[in-house]
Amino acid sequence: MTEVPDHLLRRSRERRAALGLGGGEEGGEKPAGEETPAAAATPATTGEAAPAAPSGPPARQAPAAPPAPPPPKPDPPYIAAAKSRAKIPWWALAALSLMPVWAFLYVRALTKPPEVATGPLGIGAQVYSSCSSCHGASGEGGQGRPFADGEVLKTFPHIEDQLRFVYFGTAEYNQAGVKIYGNPDREGGPHEAGSFGVMPPWGALAGGDLTDEEILAVVCHERYTLGGANPTSDEFAQEYADWCADEAPTFANLEEGGTLADLSDAGITNADGDPIKIIPIGDTPVEGSPPG
Repeated sequence: MTEVPDHLLRRSRERRAALGLGGGEEGGEKPAGEETPAAAATPATTGEAAPAAPSGPPARQAPAAPPAPPPPKPDPPYIAAAKSRAKIPWWALAALSLMPVWAFLYVRALTKPPEVATGPLGIGAQVYSSCSSCHGASGEGGQGRPFADGEVLKTFPHIEDQLRFVYFGTAEYNQAGVKIYGNPDREGGPHEAGSFGVMPPWGALAGGDLTDEEILAVVCHERYTLGGANPTSDEFAQEYADWCADEAPTFANLEEGGTLADLSDAGITNADGDPIKIIPIGDTPVEGSPPG
C-alpha cells in the first residue's frame, strides 16, 4: 500500500475538526509534536465542588417603566383665540347682573302711567262692573236687557227716565202701580217692569248700594259708551252738557254731596231755564221725561 503523507493526514483532521466531524478517527496516530486540546475542566474532573443553586423564590424583576405620554395636541385656532382673548373682570359681573333691573326701571320711567278715570263717563265705566253680570260686559245683554246698538235709547229717550228706573228698580215701580217704565211708544213695544227679570234698586232711598253720583255716572256710560248716543248730535248735545260732560252742573252738584231727589231745589236749570229734576214715580205710567 502507498503510505499517505503525514501532512495530508493532518490537513484532513483539521478539515474534519472544522466541520465538527471530529478528527483523529482516521489516519492513525497524531503527528509528532501535536497535542490534543484539553477538554473543558468540569467539577467532576477537577475535584472542585459545584456552586450551590440559589435558594428561595426567584428575585423579583423591577417593572418596566411606562412609556412616556404623547405630547398634547395643539389647540385649534378658535380655542387658542378664545384662551388669549381678554376676560371680563370680576367686578363687572355685578354690574352686568343688575342690567335687567336697570332696564325695567328705565322702561317704567318711560311708560305713561294709566290715566285715572274722571268725570261721569270714566267713573261710570268702573261702576258698570256691578251691572255687567246681567247686562253683558259690552252691553250685549244676558239676564238683563241689552244696552248696545241703541237699545237703551229706544227704551229711555230721556236720561231722567233711566235714572229713575235704576234708582228705584222693579219692586218700587210695581209697588207704585207703574207697569211701563220708559217710553210707552217704544219701537218694538214698551218694556214692562218685571217682564224680563228683576231690576234691583240701586239708590240709597230704595236700599241700594250706589251713591247718587255713581248712579248718574253709570247711566251716562250705558247711554254714551255702550248705547251709542252721540254727544254732539242735536238730539243728545243738551242732555250730555247737563248730565254727562265733565263740567255737567248736575254731576258737579252730586259730587259736592247733592242728591238726585233734591235736584229740583239745587237751582240747576236746563237751556230753557227750567229746573232739572227727577220726576218721582207716580200712580200712573211715566210717559218719559218732560220736554226740555
